[in-house]
Amino acid sequence: MSVRVSIQGYEGSFHQVAAQQFFGRDVEVITCATFREVIRVAASKKESDGGVMAIENSIAGSILPNYNLLQKSNLRIVGEIYLQIRQHLLVNPGVKLEDIREVHSHHMALLQCIDFLEKHPQWKLVETEDTALSAKLLQQHRSKHVAAIASKLASELFGLQVLAPNIHTMKNNYTRFLILQREDKAEKVESADKASVNFHTDHSRGSLARVLTRIAEGGINLSKLQSFPIPGSDWEYSFHADMEFETLDQFHKVMEDIRPITAELKIYGIYKKGKTV
Repeated sequence: MSVRVSIQGYEGSFHQVAAQQFFGRDVEVITCATFREVIRVAASKKESDGGVMAIENSIAGSILPNYNLLQKSNLRIVGEIYLQIRQHLLVNPGVKLEDIREVHSHHMALLQCIDFLEKHPQWKLVETEDTALSAKLLQQHRSKHVAAIASKLASELFGLQVLAPNIHTMKNNYTRFLILQREDKAEKVESADKASVNFHTDHSRGSLARVLTRIAEGGINLSKLQSFPIPGSDWEYSFHADMEFETLDQFHKVMEDIRPITAELKIYGIYKKGKTV
């Protein structure tokens, strides 16, 4: 029986690519219109086995609302994927470069490929809500004068031809995806070497510095620290921290050390550091 996970976007999206990289090609995806819906479906025992959610991009930065969704959920992080975003020019079979009059895709994808697109000023650029949806509609309408910018997976799903591969300008464009599961579903990850933690400190002077000093003294690498205002408070902040470590004992020792000097401490997940794919 295949794993069923919620993703944001349509079939053929980069969320589905990330899901396949983590769970395998036979993973079943439940497409969701919003990240809020991704979290809701991932948390539902009747609907899914978990979810895959983008959390940051190497160019655009953190997706801050998704950290808030994670904080409010009871889901656990069980893994991560760093996916290189590769954009391709897709057409219906037999269509040539000189046949194209319009190129359809999400506005961010069009921007990511602007150097390539500017070499063809005769093309009309049409913004859509999703890269994969653009590919699906291209196949449905069987147009000979329209191209789409989307993933290789979208070309495979919808029987499209990759007319021009890797047309994105920035070759180091990566998106980090979190793999989320319910606590009852999440199993202990063998050889875990990374954890995501949320904490907040009081208003006393140097309180954050004391926490960070304990983390450093414990030999843990703080690979990310993101601050968030606490709703309803007077300029108080919580902090999301990604920590890399060598042993679980080392991590748990640091948690014991910082717990007394934090107002609240929550571990989102202990998992294996993701590879770049």
